[in-house]
This record gives sequence, structure tokens and C-alpha cells, in this order.
Amino acid sequence: MPDAQTPVSATLSDRRESWPVATSRDLFRDDWVMALRADEISRPGHEDERFHRLVLEHPGAVVVLAVDDEDRVLVLHQYRHAVRRRLVELPAGLCDVDHENRLTTAKRELLEEAEVEAATWEHLLTTHPSPGISSEQIEVYLARGLSRAHRGDFEPVHEEAEMETAWVPLGELVSAVLSSRVTDGPLGVAVLAYALQKGRGTHLGPSQKRTA
Repeated sequence: MPDAQTPVSATLSDRRESWPVATSRDLFRDDWVMALRADEISRPGHEDERFHRLVLEHPGAVVVLAVDDEDRVLVLHQYRHAVRRRLVELPAGLCDVDHENRLTTAKRELLEEAEVEAATWEHLLTTHPSPGISSEQIEVYLARGLSRAHRGDFEPVHEEAEMETAWVPLGELVSAVLSSRVTDGPLGVAVLAYALQKGRGTHLGPSQKRTA
């Protein structure tokens, strides 16, 4: 246990670091945006102690927490084959367009998946959902000032063609996350982070006022 007098650092942060890679071998790679490789790595200063790690190369993704003036969150119901479930999720998408700004990707995904636009955008947080195997980095954005819009010539296909949308009160969604009735990771992180910041007075709805 740390000493009770040890101060909590205000600069607590992940550190960029790269351990030595002896060999790297592709297990899957084609013209898709993801690839799977096997690396043989070692601890710094212990190059003779090698071990293998699988790495899923991932372009990253964006997630949009869209909240209306009644503090309801826009959610999607989408089938996910890997877990054999129709999950409650937030609008989201891969960063698979070359040189596209992450915020631009978020705006496009909200429009294409939910036919909604937002007047204000705020970066909520960054997260690595599965760093033990994947390089994926997710940028979560808070979208407010929502209005209906047309998705243009975008045509949903496959799982997206069966998506359903709904508006859920924030408190109800928080309860669903905490009771494990809703299990999508990015949704859980985004919703709980927003609820925490809202409780601290960082994010206030249009009808709310900060009190002393």
C-alpha cells in the first residue's frame, strides 16, 4: 500500500514507450484497413528474453455521445456477430478515410447512422479499449444542439441496414450500464464520463444553472 502521505500527482499520465522488436510477421494483411501480425519482443535491457505478442493493427475510431436539450442520449440498437447480440451503442465509425480529421469523421458518422447534425462539439475523452492486443484508439465526442438532417446518398447496408435508433434519458442509461444490461464498452465509458463531469458541473444542460 502507498504511504498515506504520498500526494496524488496532478500530472498522472500514460507514457509513450516502445520495447525492442526482434521479428515481426504478418498473419493477415490485405487491402482492408485492419491487419494482424505477430511480434517477437523483449524488455529493454533484456534482449535475450524474447516473447511473442499478437497485434491487431487498427486505424482508430470515433464515438459520438449526442445529448438533446432534455438530457436524452441518442442510442443505436445494432447486431454484432462476434458476440451474437444486438447491442445498445452510440453512433460510431472507423477512421478509415485517409487524412480525414477525427471530428469530421464523427460528424459524418452521426449524420450517416442517425440522420442528426449537431451545433456544438466537444472532445470528451480518448481511450484504448483493448491495448493488450489492439492498437485501436477511440476518440469520444460530445454533440449538443441537435437537429434532424438528411444523410444524403449514403445507403446503410448489412448490419447498419437493420439498425434502430432511440432516445434514452441519461439516468436510465447510466443505470443500464452499471447493472450490465448494456455492455458496449465505448458507450459505457462515454456515458459514465459525461455523467461524472455533469455531476461536477463541467457539462450543464441549456436549462441548468451553476449554483454556488
